[in-house]
Amino acid sequence: MQRFELFIKILEDKFKKPLPGLSSQLKMASMKRIVEGGQVKIPGNAKKAGVLVLFYPIMDQPHIVFIRRNEYPGVHSGQISFPGGAYEEADSDIVTTALRESEEEIGVDRSVVRVLGRLTDLYIPPSNFLVSPVVGYSTLRPEFCPDPQEVDRILEISFNAISDSENLTEKQIEIFPGTRITAPCYFIEDQIIWGATAMILHELTDVISSVSGFHA
Repeated sequence: MQRFELFIKILEDKFKKPLPGLSSQLKMASMKRIVEGGQVKIPGNAKKAGVLVLFYPIMDQPHIVFIRRNEYPGVHSGQISFPGGAYEEADSDIVTTALRESEEEIGVDRSVVRVLGRLTDLYIPPSNFLVSPVVGYSTLRPEFCPDPQEVDRILEISFNAISDSENLTEKQIEIFPGTRITAPCYFIEDQIIWGATAMILHELTDVISSVSGFHA
């Protein structure tokens, strides 16, 4: 059995067990969020969104695709995130949302994505989104075609790098012009992954911690 195939098989088994949940996510939360209350009450008007955590092989090693969002007047301007977006009434469920939005943003044909499961929903107060992370995989490395209106660049990061504790740190991050906070983050290839994306990633690494022996 190939390395990537074995990784996915173990991951499938992991999603049959209970998730680590919010306690895992909060380990990568900013002090601002913790002070304001980690278990934020989700308002009734929260908007639903789905993001796709997509695994695929490069040289038989598991990788995940991320996007760097374009600069725009908004709270997530220029941030690194998973592909995804807002739920639409035509979507049958939030999994459909994650697949559709990913196809629109980075050009991954939804028919090649096999869904493994979902991580814990995460509420993002600044944008009032309740985000559902959908985990899936493709047996082949996708040919990405990013939407230039939404995506500045595609980032392909190995699971080895994500699971390496050496890449966990804290950074000063500008959240608004003139306003900085210190936040835990993943610092990989000179890229800062923080906020909701880092919180989702941390739960993911907790889910598959026993697979951390997969090194190139």
